Parts: sequence; C-alpha cells; structure tokens
Amino acid sequence: MAALDTNVLVRYLVADDKNQHQLAKAMIESANDEAPLFVSLSVLVELEWVLRSLYEFDKATLITTFNQLLDTRELMFQNEDVVEITVSLYTENNADFADCLHIASAHVYEYTPLITFDRKASRVPGAELLA
Repeated sequence: MAALDTNVLVRYLVADDKNQHQLAKAMIESANDEAPLFVSLSVLVELEWVLRSLYEFDKATLITTFNQLLDTRELMFQNEDVVEITVSLYTENNADFADCLHIASAHVYEYTPLITFDRKASRVPGAELLA
C-alpha cells in the first residue's frame, strides 16, 4: 500500500495542472479496497490549509471535499474515526480545522478535555479554556 502526499490530493481535487491531475486521478482510480492509498493526518491538515489559503475554498466547500474524500473507497485514512469526528466538529462549530482535529484525537484516545488558550476552540465540546 502506498501513501499520498498533499500535492497529489491537491492536483486530484483542483485540476489546475492537467497532466498532474490525470496522473493523480489514474493513481487514485488504480487503488482498490484490497490496496487502498494511505492518507495521513498531517496530509489532511496541510490539505485543508492549502485549499483554504491558496485556492480560497470556503468552509462549506472544504466540508464537502473532506466528506467526498472520506467516501472514496480507494483511500484509507490514518485514524479514520478521528477524521470523521474532525469533519463533524468542523461542520458544527466555528473552530479551525486543526483545532477540531486536536479535539477529535483527544476524544478518541480518551484524553479529554483538550486544554487550550484558544477561545474559539474552547467552545467546541471536548475542549476547555485555560483561564
């Protein structure tokens, strides 16, 4: 099983370079349930940043994109349960994607609450403001 870097997912999703888009699409479509492509949590964090910052994806588009990726059978996510909770928290709250990932990870590994100085993050269930 191979792993994907952020730039491969970006080219697959954005298709701003036709050649790289075709290569990324062919790679992803060649994977299957028995040999999926691995996507790490760090790749997802970077992917969110790139899509939001460089390609100006709004929050709704990011949520749709992550849900579509989660539904892609050719991809296997590191700690998929954490990723699903992250997307859910991000959908329902005003916190940053990375903060939702931190809170989801703490929840899954039963280290709650996540203690933070970030006021927005502290409003998410499972986080607590250190004040």
